[in-house]
Amino acid sequence: MNEPSTYDAIVVGGGPAGATAAHDLARRGLAVLLLDRAGRTKPCGGAIPPRLIKDFEIPEHLLVARARCARMVSPSDRRVDIPIEGGFVGMVDRDVFDEWLRERARGAGAVRRQGAFEKITRDDDGTAVVHFRSRGAHGAHGVHGAAGGPPGDAGIAASARARCVIGADGARSEVARQQVPGAERTRYVFAYHEIIGRPAVPPAGYDGSRCDVVYRGELSPDFYGWVFPHGDTLSVGTGSADKGFSLRGAVGALRQASGLADAPTLRREGAPIPMQPLPRWDNGRDVVLAGDAAGVVAPASGEGIYYAMYGGRVAAEAAAEFLASGQPRALAQARRRFMRQHGQVFWVLAMMQRFWYRSDKRRERFVSICRDKDVQQLTFEAYMNKELVRARPMAHVRIFFKDLAHLLGVVRA
Repeated sequence: MNEPSTYDAIVVGGGPAGATAAHDLARRGLAVLLLDRAGRTKPCGGAIPPRLIKDFEIPEHLLVARARCARMVSPSDRRVDIPIEGGFVGMVDRDVFDEWLRERARGAGAVRRQGAFEKITRDDDGTAVVHFRSRGAHGAHGVHGAAGGPPGDAGIAASARARCVIGADGARSEVARQQVPGAERTRYVFAYHEIIGRPAVPPAGYDGSRCDVVYRGELSPDFYGWVFPHGDTLSVGTGSADKGFSLRGAVGALRQASGLADAPTLRREGAPIPMQPLPRWDNGRDVVLAGDAAGVVAPASGEGIYYAMYGGRVAAEAAAEFLASGQPRALAQARRRFMRQHGQVFWVLAMMQRFWYRSDKRRERFVSICRDKDVQQLTFEAYMNKELVRARPMAHVRIFFKDLAHLLGVVRA
């Protein structure tokens, strides 16, 4: 297959957002290049809700575990188990999951290329030229520049033309920094986890179908620690915006407290995570952002896979409209559609994190609130379906007054 002299779209970044965007555009019959920097897996608990499995047609074989319960653990070690009634949350290994998404995009017609993005310049006619350091191709031919290079090699300079560019190159996106005004002001938290082997003799109380979420200042001053099952492995991690906080030390403490200190460590991963959606996702010309590059990680929960894939989808829709109409304003539809669907959820979660995660005293009360059946049901309905539940207004009223009682100290934690 000969590559076109100009792609309809080049997608920079092959995580869930970029792979989804590339897949959706290729299915429309557009010429797509998916450019991905190989050899890196983002730290992630790996949870995907039923809405994602359905909307993005994820096959069962990618699910390494099915979580049917979430355990919330308070600073004083009080434990609240929240069953996922009538369903489950799927657990995936990101290295396998992300590669499957990239291959699905290739199967739909996208050209895959390994390489590190460097910059965008313009031809004489104004067409974007994406420059990158090439590390080889997956069935690709004809991109300007040589491919490959020995292991450890920095790659060969290469470039390709594109009518549209989707920047899905993660937090601290280089595409965003170069092309989208205001992107450099984004704030981040830092996440770190260790993938460990499941012990041959699991510790007392271990449940391979339960996700543990631990709220304790020593594990994170502004977030939480987690122990998520992945079948034969587990993800144990934490995150914080405090640059002086030792994430690795906190994960070690969490492993010790969970009886997992002696489990084999298979790999360690860390990365910055954006704290809020960017105020703008496009450059007003031919570039639009998606996923972490656009800042779409949910506050409080840190959930990112579903929002990344949805962001990739709306970016692809906006890009297709731009390519069909030639109107750059079509690119702004990506952010508008995302925020119309999920902006209110993000606002609620951000408020919740700012208030409840500030001290162990408040974390204790937060976990206590989670014992309430109304809170449990509405929380998981919202999580599973990815929208705020408005069908039961009296439940929201009851939760409001219960929250108020906790805030005023009327209810004992």
